Amino acid sequence: MEFHDFLKYVPKITKEKLPAAKAHLLMSPVDRIEMLKELNISSINPKKAAVMMLLYPKEKDTHLVLIVRNSYPGVHSSQIAFPGGKVDPEDKSLMDTALRETEEEIGVCRTRVEVIKAFTEVYIPPSNFLVSPFLGISNHPLTFTPQESEVAAIIEFPLKEFLNDNIVVQRRLNTSYAAAIDVPAFLVKEHIVWGATAMMMSELKETLKNVL
Repeated sequence: MEFHDFLKYVPKITKEKLPAAKAHLLMSPVDRIEMLKELNISSINPKKAAVMMLLYPKEKDTHLVLIVRNSYPGVHSSQIAFPGGKVDPEDKSLMDTALRETEEEIGVCRTRVEVIKAFTEVYIPPSNFLVSPFLGISNHPLTFTPQESEVAAIIEFPLKEFLNDNIVVQRRLNTSYAAAIDVPAFLVKEHIVWGATAMMMSELKETLKNVL
């Protein structure tokens, strides 16, 4: 979809009711669904984080940006994610966290991003993070500068491909809480996107499909 056409739908997106857990479940491994059924998040005091789902024009078409995290000793090593990270004590809000982290990780100044909607938070059991996603748009083409210590690569993904249901696949993976389990995932330029990021992507996709 060309970006100037996408902009026409932004007012509808801001008013659209979010599918929340219904969309998250579409991309949740069975083991995680069972785990979360009995979880009382308020009782475990999760750490807070925020990410930015950023849409912008590239060669006229609307694109979504993802990052490949660097390899490191941790549960999210080398995973595909949205730019974002944990709350800093100086952040004024979760939205401010998402904007700051986007600037730090991919070099997009916060003044170039218009946040149009907060999406449903997602809990990540292995790291005990409660992540708040935000949908932002930039009206101009972007040049990315990945943060070397955090980001191994940038993935630019056309919206028309994101909305294609053929990118939803099943893969057998070893996770931090189970070995050799089948998980739903998005196939993005040969990258497998699963877990919390896939759940956030699912809510974004279902919301956009209801509007576009």
